[in-house]
Amino acid sequence: MKILIDVAGWLGSFLIVLSYALTLVKSKDFSGWCILMNLMGGILIAVNCFYYNAIPSLVTNVIWSFIALFSIYRAKKHTFQNRRFTKKQHRFRL
Repeated sequence: MKILIDVAGWLGSFLIVLSYALTLVKSKDFSGWCILMNLMGGILIAVNCFYYNAIPSLVTNVIWSFIALFSIYRAKKHTFQNRRFTKKQHRFRL
């Protein structure tokens, strides 16, 4: 079990660092993937911190994960509103 928790922590750290690195790429937009990697990385690190009773890091990563969830919610809401607006535009153009 300890090895699985350690792998989860390392994988979470890797995902968060990779997410940050992808935000620096200017030629493509990886923002959707970065949000998901931040969410998964935060959850995996939080599990690791919970197992090792590292409460400050646990709280930080839970907050990190909630921020990622909020970003996903906001992106989905924005996408839904844009689709609705686009459909209304097409109706009036015809």
